[in-house]
Amino acid sequence: MAFQWHKREICDSMQTLSDLVPPAMKPSRPLSNKAKLITLLWLLLSAGFLATTLVSYFASREAIRESIVATELPLTSDNVYSEIMKDLVRPILISSMMSRDTFLRDWVVGGENDVGQMTRYLSEVMSHYGAFTSFFVSEATNNYYQAGGLLKTVKPEEPRDVWYFRVRGMNEPYEINVDPDLANRDKLTIFINYRVFDYQHRFIGATGVGLTVDAVVKLIDEYQQRYGRGIYFVDASGKIVLTGRDGIAGDKAAHAGIREIDGLRDQADAILKTGQGSFEYRNGGRRHFLNVRYIPELKWQLFVVKQEDKAIAEIQKTLYLNLGLCAGITALALLFVYLTVNRYQNRLEEMATTDSLTGLANRHALELLLDQGVRESARAGAPISAILLDLDRFKELNDSRGHFAGDRVLEGIAAILRKSVRNSDIACRWGGEEFLIILKNTPLQGAADVANTIRARIEKARHEIDGSPVALTASAGVATYRPGESKESFISRADALLYQAKQEGRNRVCSEAIERSVHDA
Repeated sequence: MAFQWHKREICDSMQTLSDLVPPAMKPSRPLSNKAKLITLLWLLLSAGFLATTLVSYFASREAIRESIVATELPLTSDNVYSEIMKDLVRPILISSMMSRDTFLRDWVVGGENDVGQMTRYLSEVMSHYGAFTSFFVSEATNNYYQAGGLLKTVKPEEPRDVWYFRVRGMNEPYEINVDPDLANRDKLTIFINYRVFDYQHRFIGATGVGLTVDAVVKLIDEYQQRYGRGIYFVDASGKIVLTGRDGIAGDKAAHAGIREIDGLRDQADAILKTGQGSFEYRNGGRRHFLNVRYIPELKWQLFVVKQEDKAIAEIQKTLYLNLGLCAGITALALLFVYLTVNRYQNRLEEMATTDSLTGLANRHALELLLDQGVRESARAGAPISAILLDLDRFKELNDSRGHFAGDRVLEGIAAILRKSVRNSDIACRWGGEEFLIILKNTPLQGAADVANTIRARIEKARHEIDGSPVALTASAGVATYRPGESKESFISRADALLYQAKQEGRNRVCSEAIERSVHDA
């Protein structure tokens, strides 16, 4: 659109080629300008090479940061995952086995008569598999059995029993839950709660084992201290279910969920949905690098986070400085290139779109603008008309007075056209002594009136050539664009009417609706 508007300005103002050339482009001091350009290019290239060297140097430093994100944190995740799996996968398998144990199901279906049998069974599970605790909760009696005997009766209104009623209604076969263990002095325990069904697939209770979190917490603390990074586990809702003794990354006031961590809050939903990957966030003015890994066995996500230390912060500061340097050099380069290219581009555009003799748009520009005019006419439903005008017996003038006289006459005709059309209209030199005028939002009769006005002004005009006046007449054909037709057809119809005007005696206007000659009084 900007390019087309430039053409319109040329048509509207009809500036001469000399006026359109910027003063800086006029060849007053070409050698000086060339020397300046060479000097500027040299300075620019020197600065560019210097910047490239600095960027390469700092890029090697940046590799440290990349290694944290791409290598260190994922490696820590892998190591922690391997260690955790040794402690958690086995209890999951044990709980699964208990949920399908025929003794347990037969004992429940048989009426839960001998509590000692269940107690011995749970005790055997603990001793044989090395579990911290084992349990079974009956759906029929709500009794909570543990290796030490009948512990209690679970109740929906008891907050500590909410887990059972949650398990009873869930679709998954099991869950992993971190809760205090009532049978072991409220020691924080990781429970694997497995749903139990009878032989008709009816829910009859929940069973499983628990293990103390001390081993996991110890592992987390060891990694946090050794590598200086935070490690914690998050469930599907975003709740932080397990972390080291000192909380998250040294924050003893451990957060209840990742949505409460500044900087991580905005990314929480995306992280939970993605399940794994590398992320960055700012907390307390410091950048944190985060690696997330999904542990399908636990249905938890393992978060490993490392704070940006002083070395990385210094590298980041230098990186910003380098970016500022590059931005400055780029801005200067763009400025110099713009100033130079813009001058030449204006010159080329002028030469490409302006007739050098008359200052009107040339045929190439007209074809571009006609496309736009036709589209605008179609959108607005407004008529668009064309006047194709030709000077009568112009060749005789050239032959008798010379081409210089002909050029002066063409310049005069261009001046008449400028005064006769609106700013929104398009006037161009179509070729030789032919001129084409596109009238926007103008019906056929209106275009014919404009054509007659132009014809009359040309007839009355006197062009001074070597001190003597020269007069000419003009003939014109007028056509209105028909929806859907091609540009070529549109102009061809105007050309045919121009030919008709010539055949009928010249100095007249012919249109599709007016087939007789029209003269001013």
